[in-house]
Amino acid sequence: MKRVKSLREEFPSVIDRAYAQFKKRRLVEDIMSKEVVTITPEASMAEASRVMGAKHIGSLIVEVEGKPVGIVTERDLLSKILAKGKDPERVSVREVMSSPLITIEPTATIKKAAQTMISKKGRLAVFRGEKLVGVITASDLIKSLPESPETLMTVNSVMTKKVIMVPGNTSVGEVSKIMGEERIGSVIVTKEGKPFGIFTERDLLTTFLTRGKPLKSRVGDAVSSPLITIPLGTSVHQTALTMALKHIRRLPIIKDDEMVGIVTARDLVEAYAR
Repeated sequence: MKRVKSLREEFPSVIDRAYAQFKKRRLVEDIMSKEVVTITPEASMAEASRVMGAKHIGSLIVEVEGKPVGIVTERDLLSKILAKGKDPERVSVREVMSSPLITIEPTATIKKAAQTMISKKGRLAVFRGEKLVGVITASDLIKSLPESPETLMTVNSVMTKKVIMVPGNTSVGEVSKIMGEERIGSVIVTKEGKPFGIFTERDLLTTFLTRGKPLKSRVGDAVSSPLITIPLGTSVHQTALTMALKHIRRLPIIKDDEMVGIVTARDLVEAYAR
């Protein structure tokens, strides 16, 4: 007798369809970012920040005479320059870049990529032989996290319970220094004592440093709002899907209408890497 399809099979949800697409990807070459943007060591970090902001990316490969030698990231800008009150125009890429590159082959599994990223603490440069062919970030990896014992665990055990919050009238410059000193990529912005938005290092790059907008501006005028949140107890897999579909890298976690933590793309990769 012919089996009757269930409603879920007949009318799959957006998340079901997205997962069906994502789960087919199992190798680094399937999920890596193939457009590799480069910069020279002699360039200023101000120039690097403008390039990253314009391209909406968080890192640049550093090249010397066409040879990849290192990487510089938005986190370098925050923690090594802005947090220390330095002028990005007066600091070269060479002074803050990380070298040598952390490398992986395009035929490696995403599990191997996740484990390498966490153990080496950095983004991955993908090499086919001696040729650089792509870059892997935590955001790339979460798009393809499979359903597995590791990803069926809840975010409760991987989230950060300490959430940095700032009033909306705090300047973007002050917030940038806080993020750099705390080595975090975002803060929750409050209005009348209640969370109403999030400000990230990517917002700093694309909205301010790229466009030359003054850092004296109120952070409350530059937040992403309303907040996208997930409830405590959500699985790592479901959280990864939410981030992938919403094109975000951080999710505040809610319990009984109270914010109890925040989880990042890297936290999810770390959970999968175990």
